[in-house]
Amino acid sequence: QVRLVESGGGLVQAGGSLRLSCAASDNMFRSYAMAWFRQGPGKEREFVASISYDSVNTNVADSVKGRFAIFRDNVENTAYLQLYHLKPEDTAVYYCAGSTSGGTAATSREFYSYWGQGTQVTVSS
Repeated sequence: QVRLVESGGGLVQAGGSLRLSCAASDNMFRSYAMAWFRQGPGKEREFVASISYDSVNTNVADSVKGRFAIFRDNVENTAYLQLYHLKPEDTAVYYCAGSTSGGTAATSREFYSYWGQGTQVTVSS
């Protein structure tokens, strides 16, 4: 079973940027669709972005479109979420997730079987 480990979170001022990383423990990563979700204080976990195994298909939530970008490096077995123009409402724990149905950049939590432990992003105003 693949293990996913997120990193790159932290405290940043509004308008700032961060890059989150999700490192996978084995090469099966290259066949997985990957996604990022987030859970803010007192909120449900919500979809942020997803990418197919070959980077051909991507989806980005409307709430972050134009500010966040998802990409992956199948040599490094790592998925990334680049966050620009951060807002206080982006404050959340960010989770990466993986699915063996690699061709679909799904937006539903139920599609993903593998989850990381999360990384905290805090945006100050």
